[in-house]
Amino acid sequence: MIHIPDGVRRNSEAELQAFDTTCARLGGFNPDISFEWVDGYLAALAAGPRLPEPADWLPRMCGDAFERAFADPADADQAQRALQVRLKVLSEQLDPAALMDDPQALRLDPLMSEWTDVDRQRMVDEEGLSLEDAAMTMTGSLWAEGFLDAVDAFSDLWVEPDGEEDAEMFGTLVDQIAALMVPAGTEAYTAHVAQYYPRGDPTRDELLAEACGAAQDLRMYWLDRAPKPVTRRVEATPGRNDPCSCGSGKKYKKCHGA
Repeated sequence: MIHIPDGVRRNSEAELQAFDTTCARLGGFNPDISFEWVDGYLAALAAGPRLPEPADWLPRMCGDAFERAFADPADADQAQRALQVRLKVLSEQLDPAALMDDPQALRLDPLMSEWTDVDRQRMVDEEGLSLEDAAMTMTGSLWAEGFLDAVDAFSDLWVEPDGEEDAEMFGTLVDQIAALMVPAGTEAYTAHVAQYYPRGDPTRDELLAEACGAAQDLRMYWLDRAPKPVTRRVEATPGRNDPCSCGSGKKYKKCHGA
C-alpha cells in the first residue's frame, strides 16, 4: 500500500470509527454508499477548485439517505461532524503549501479495502458473484468511483479547461484515478498501460500511488488556475489646501472635500 511520510495528519482511531459507523448507517438506506466510496467523494471535494459548504455537498453525496438514517437532530449533528472531521483531515493532507514543499511525496492517505485474487474467488464460490462482477472488486475501485462521482456532481466547479495543454494535463490526472476502476486484461486497461506505462504492466500499488499523486496534482492544478483578485487603483486624495481635482480652481476643502 501507499507509504505516507511521518508528520502527515491522520484521523484518530475514534474518528475513523465514527466515520465508519456513519457510512455503514448511510449504506443501510443506500447500498451504493460505503466508507470507501464516501472517502473518495470527500477526497475529490478536498482536491477541487473550491471546498463547498456541507449544506451543498451532503445532499449531493447522500441524496435522502442522510435524513432517513439520522432523523434525530442530535444524531444527525454527530454524523455530519464525523464526515466533516474526515474531510478536514483530507484537506490538510492536500494542503497546497505542504504539497509545494515536497511535490514528489505522497501525503494523501485514502481509506480503501484490500482485495486479492483469493478474495475475489471466494466471492464467486461462496457468494455466487459472477466472474465479471468479481473482477470489478479491486483495491481502490470504490474510492475512485466516489472521487469521480463527486467530480460529476460538482461539474459546476470542475469545469474542464479550454486550452489544449491544460485539457491534456487535466485528462491525464483524471485518467490515473479512473484507472483504479478498470480490471486488468480489458481493452481499456491495455490502452491505459500502453499510454502511461511503456515498460509494462504496473503493480496495483503503483496504480494506487499514481491515483493519489493525481489527486494531489489536481489540488495544485486548481490552485494554479484560481481567479486572481482584481487590483484596485485608488487615486490619491488631494490635501485640503490643494486645488480640487475636478478642475474648478477652488481648494479641495472648499469644493469636493467640503
